[in-house]
Amino acid sequence: MNTQTERWIDVGYLNDIPRRGARCVKVPGYTVALFRTGDDQVFALEDKCPHKNGPLSQGIVHDGCVTCPLHNWVISLATGEAQGADEGKVATIPVKLEGGRISIDIGVAAVRAA
Repeated sequence: MNTQTERWIDVGYLNDIPRRGARCVKVPGYTVALFRTGDDQVFALEDKCPHKNGPLSQGIVHDGCVTCPLHNWVISLATGEAQGADEGKVATIPVKLEGGRISIDIGVAAVRAA
């Protein structure tokens, strides 16, 4: 039985997030970090590094990844997986970008982050 249900919420405009930057959205139970790449792709991860729960939203966005500000772990924005020799994964949240507006699916995210 599939217990995941879609629950899309609007979280703002693409231009609310600086290029190669991030912004946070609080949802019930956790915080989502929204990342914008230099070429305007948008990704969403739980704002918690798999290493020591560092705030990924405060990290540096580069090459499809974010570097955690605490211990320099590099996390893929697309998969949430730690890169290089580091091991671990952070929850990814589905994102839609339509007409410059960003929506995230917190129904799926709530199941993944639990």
